[in-house]
This record gives sequence, C-alpha cells and structure tokens, in this order.
Amino acid sequence: MSKESILVCGSGIAGLAMALGLARAGFQASLLGPRTPPKALGPDVYHPRVYAISSSSQALLDRLGVWNMLDMARVTPVEAMEVYGDASGAVHLHAWQAAQTNLAWIVESGELERVLQQAVQVFGIVWHAERFQRLESSTVFTDTGRALKPDLLVGADGAQSAVRKAAGISHKSRAYGDQGVVVHLTSELPSQNVAMQWFTGESILALLPMPDTSDGHQVSMVWSVPDDMAKTLLALPESERNQQLETRLLAATGGRLGRLRVRSPMFGFPLFLESSGMVAPGVALISDAAHRVHPLAGQGLNLGLGDVHDLLNVLTSKESYRRVGDTRVLSRYRRARAEPILAMSMTTDGLHRLFANRTAAASWGRNTGMQMVDRIPFLKRMLIGGAGR
Repeated sequence: MSKESILVCGSGIAGLAMALGLARAGFQASLLGPRTPPKALGPDVYHPRVYAISSSSQALLDRLGVWNMLDMARVTPVEAMEVYGDASGAVHLHAWQAAQTNLAWIVESGELERVLQQAVQVFGIVWHAERFQRLESSTVFTDTGRALKPDLLVGADGAQSAVRKAAGISHKSRAYGDQGVVVHLTSELPSQNVAMQWFTGESILALLPMPDTSDGHQVSMVWSVPDDMAKTLLALPESERNQQLETRLLAATGGRLGRLRVRSPMFGFPLFLESSGMVAPGVALISDAAHRVHPLAGQGLNLGLGDVHDLLNVLTSKESYRRVGDTRVLSRYRRARAEPILAMSMTTDGLHRLFANRTAAASWGRNTGMQMVDRIPFLKRMLIGGAGR
C-alpha cells in the first residue's frame, strides 16, 4: 500500500474511527481537531449521550480493534424492541426472531471516544490539535497558520462542517421544528434489555436500556418534542422541570416501567434532515458533515460509521495508479453511500410525517399497519435486518 497522506478533519467518533481505519490499512493518516479526552466517570455516573450501535457498526469497531477495549460493564445489549403507536398499534421485535443474539448495543459516547483515542495514540497517528481555517488549492490552513497538503481531506467536522463549506460541496437542510431532549432515568421496573419507543403524535419518545446503578434500574431517554415544548421544559427550575417530566413520562409510557425518576442533567438539541453532495476533488465528507437524519431510529452514528466502512473499502480497493483524491475514486464512495443514506432518510422522515398526521384516517391506517406487521414473522425479520445495517 502506498503511503498516500490523508488528513481527517474532526476528532469525534467518526473522525477517530476513520483515521484509525486508514492507519491500519497502511495510509499515512493524520487528524486535525481539538484533543478533548472524555471525562473519567464513577461507576454510577454516565455520559449524557448514548448510541445504539448496530451489528454492522459493532463489526467495524471490532475490526478496528477497539470493541474489546470498551468497559463491558457500561455496555448494554438490546435483545428486543417494543414500538407503540398513538392508538392500539404495537410492534414487538426480538433478536431471536432473526436468529441473532442482540439487536444492538447501547454505548456511551464518552466510552467510544476513550477507546478510539487510546487506539489512535497506540498507532502513533499524528494529531494536530488545531482547527481547520481554510482550503486553498488542496492546501489546508489551520487557525495557527500551519499549512498541510494531504492527498485527500476527509471532512468529519460535524453538521456545521467548515470543510464542506470550503470545498463548495452542495448541502440541503430542513429543520423539523423539534428538539431531542435527553436525560438518564431511574426506572421502578427493569427494562430487561428491551428498547422502547412511543409515537404520541406530537412527539416521539424512546427509552434505551442501560446498566443498573445504586439508585436502581436505569434507562436513557431521547424525547423528540416541538421546539416550544422543549424550550418551556428546559427553562423551568430543576425541581419543577424534573417533576413535570416525570409526570409526562408516566402518562406517555402507560407505566410500562413504573415510575421514572430523573437522575442526570437534562439537555436539548435541535433536529434536522440534511444531505450533501458528499465529495469534491480531493475531499470526502463523512457522518454529520455529510448527512443528518431524524433520531427516531437511532441510526445517525451508524450511518456515519457506514461512511467510514465504505470509504475505507473504496480507498483500499482502488487501482494502484489512481490517487486517493481522484474524482473517479471518490465518486465510487458517493455511489456506495447513496442508497443507504437515502433509504434511512426516507424511512425516518416518512415515519415522522406519518405520525405527525393527526387525521382519524391516518391514525387508523398506521396503527392497523403496526398490528399487521406484529403478526408477520417475515416482516419482523426484514425490520431487524435493516436495523442491524
């Protein structure tokens, strides 16, 4: 493998995984972005952001040599999923229905960052702890005035990607007018490794299983609610905010996990549907820099890790006479990602629109459809297979 240089701009999970994969494949990989070690937390304290890691993402992390570096006491397997409509509709999915052990694994963002940063250090990957400033004739300039000239620049610098703007890559964005409110909860009843989701019409509530703490059973909440509702809730004094949320949760879940009590700080973030042209000469985008989808399926990071997998595959299988920044090579990456990104965007956006329709006919149709899916094993296997990609 030739030692072509590839600079990954962005030091989040996707950027770290990209740089590590490139180094393991024999490329001269380097990182550009702030170096922020995740906080070391006690056994009963968890990072606020968690991800549902799919089977394909788990396989990628395993190939990168970092999966077994995770503290498995902080990782929770998801063995089943329950999805409830806004009336009588419900779908119950179990891993065994597709001859699998788990549907996914719930992992903290800080845990993933910790092991990826350790692996990057072990591989001796050069890390420029600076910020991207501009791109001129394939030369990258940082905020300290450093000039870098990689054969390929990978933009992994998030939704407000400076690399995407500097490269002139097309970008479309639509705000949902919703926020995702996240918090960890102590539940009266155990989740039994079941992820749960409720479509209420005006909101989408997900409860993800997490390890027990000294307070009791624990789940992580991601609740997609309208902006005004989220802002009102988050602006309340802490005790009043927690009490109001706990009351709403009991009503929304029908007491499925008993009483739910707030056990961590609460955060909110705006939700968008975004897409981009993915590539330009000498530049490729991955993860949030390239696309964002509604979090109702929990597939945002999995899509980003899918980008890492496919870009690595394209770069390692290219003809020896082509450079990594060749437009023909990068076009293969864009084509490889087109279908999975479009499919996930259409699925999540379509579900959001479907359940936002408050007419009686729409409510009857979606809940009847859920009841039918719940009775057909083949459709369940298809859903499980899709969630694992």
